[in-house]
Amino acid sequence: MPDWLVLTLAMLAACVVVVIITLVRDRTASEDEDPSETPDVIEYMTMWIGVVYAIVLGLAIAGVWEARSAAQDHVQAEAAALHEISERVRVYPADVRDHIRADVNAYVGHVVTTEWKTMADDGRVTARGGRLLDRVRADVTDYKPRTDFEAQAYQPLVDQVTAADQARNARAESTGATMPGVVWFGLLGGAVVTIGMVFALQIRRTLRELVLAGLFSALIAFLLFLIWDFDAPYSRGVTASAEPFLSLFPHLRG
Repeated sequence: MPDWLVLTLAMLAACVVVVIITLVRDRTASEDEDPSETPDVIEYMTMWIGVVYAIVLGLAIAGVWEARSAAQDHVQAEAAALHEISERVRVYPADVRDHIRADVNAYVGHVVTTEWKTMADDGRVTARGGRLLDRVRADVTDYKPRTDFEAQAYQPLVDQVTAADQARNARAESTGATMPGVVWFGLLGGAVVTIGMVFALQIRRTLRELVLAGLFSALIAFLLFLIWDFDAPYSRGVTASAEPFLSLFPHLRG
């Protein structure tokens, strides 16, 4: 099911539930109940519950967005390191240079096709990707420079291999969800309490109040969906992209 459809259904469901509860409560209310009289303490509690929950939602959104941005940074760092390897080996003999570039291209091609799909579907990187990067590392580290010029390029190449490996490990660690289950429990529980406090204010069945209650519940549903959508940086709607690899290795797009 598409993410946009899930969001739409969640927001509609939240609105419908609130409206139904309001109508049922209005029909079952006692005749002497005066909805205009709400104790001051309930209004005070409702205000502070809303404020606290808004802060929690804001922190959660900021946290998952930061995790998503960090995931994209890992991809950018890995792609840049591999591109530097491919460019810096031009000082090596043609056969060595072509062999290293071929292995780099094989690794990048695997990442943007097979491994990216595995991250999205299973939340993990592939073992073959690790072996392909090990092959690039062996190509670079096992070569013995024959001239001073090649020797000057050797250590920077090794450093770029290390940078690519570190970025890959960071990418692997950020493939799963970033929000702990206990946080989700608090977010969902807070949503129930916050919306429930609307009924503590003795909401009436006027069109204006029903619309406002529906929009309020739909807004909370949207924010929770937004957190869920950002929670897995490589798997859901607004995900980290493989575009840095494709930008630096445009010949692999085809």
